Amino acid sequence: MEINRQIKLFEKQAGKYAKRARKQTIDHKWRRRLLHSAEGNILEISVGAGTNFQYYPEDAEITAVDFSPTMIEQARGVAAEQNLKVDFIVENVEELDLPARSFDTVVSTLSMCSYPNPEKVLEKLGTLCKEDGQILLLEHGVSTNRLVSSLQHMMDPLVKNRIGCHVNRDMLKLFDESTLEIKRVESSLLNSIHLVWARPLYS
Repeated sequence: MEINRQIKLFEKQAGKYAKRARKQTIDHKWRRRLLHSAEGNILEISVGAGTNFQYYPEDAEITAVDFSPTMIEQARGVAAEQNLKVDFIVENVEELDLPARSFDTVVSTLSMCSYPNPEKVLEKLGTLCKEDGQILLLEHGVSTNRLVSSLQHMMDPLVKNRIGCHVNRDMLKLFDESTLEIKRVESSLLNSIHLVWARPLYS
């Protein structure tokens, strides 16, 4: 089953994720910009090693989900260092059993590249977010630059096999076709990095 293979790949990478969580790499400027508006009862999926914790309010109520037990253990350490109260759940987000419309802020950063069914994950995020809440996404995908995109398509099978990540997904199309209302998008690095502010669509 593909999801089980994904879990094994990320289990092996947990130590590297933990080291990166404590370094100011290029992605931190995007995380900071996106997450400064995070508030209230926060749900973060694919929390990894807890890289985003430093950008949440000290009094935030945080629920952190990841399908990798080892990633969760790394994130626990980061949360303890920062004196954050976090409820951790080891689960595949598609199988997540939480009350609908229960979170003020729902966060996903650099995770849609890895899910077998990212459209279902986005739909799930919409159902978990309060009607007046916000969904914050930082994702990477295929560039609009023809040379870069051709390299991404060529490298995708290798990258997917080694680290469980697709580098050539059309994230903007994925967002547009999702069940979310996209409020704002900011793109950079030849349109391969996207910061997205969204909200759920409820009839």
